[in-house]
Amino acid sequence: MNEEAKIRQALESAETVAVVGCSPNPARPSNDISRFLLEAGYRVVPVNPGHREILGEPCYPSLAEIPDEIRIDIVDVFRRSDAVAAIAEQAIARRVPFVFLQLGVVDARAARLMEENGIGVAMDRCILIEHRRLAIAPRSNSRNESPKTRVSSLSRHGTT
Repeated sequence: MNEEAKIRQALESAETVAVVGCSPNPARPSNDISRFLLEAGYRVVPVNPGHREILGEPCYPSLAEIPDEIRIDIVDVFRRSDAVAAIAEQAIARRVPFVFLQLGVVDARAARLMEENGIGVAMDRCILIEHRRLAIAPRSNSRNESPKTRVSSLSRHGTT
């Protein structure tokens, strides 16, 4: 749990992040981090039973209700710690490779169960903070870049 190499590998290889507890309110951390993930080039799948769409993306009531044809690479959890066990069961059923339990979200038993089922876990960690701390480059398919103006990550850093 909280292994830097596994966190790095998950962030570098992921394409799709399901954000459980995603809010449509721009003032909420889940909304801010979802926007960051979109800008970094990830596909974001919002999960919130109270909404049909968030950030222009279809929103699903639960992780279990995301259609099977949508591959989820990371689940980012913005729910109270007492909701994690049910989310862990859904992540295991979907065979999600990695789960972030955001800052303040702690359930050691659920985290252990996920790890026993082959799921990497970052508990009490913020995906945005980890992304920045590990200097993960934006994905080349960033939704905010048009094909005509796409700039390589090398040139962004001034090395080419």
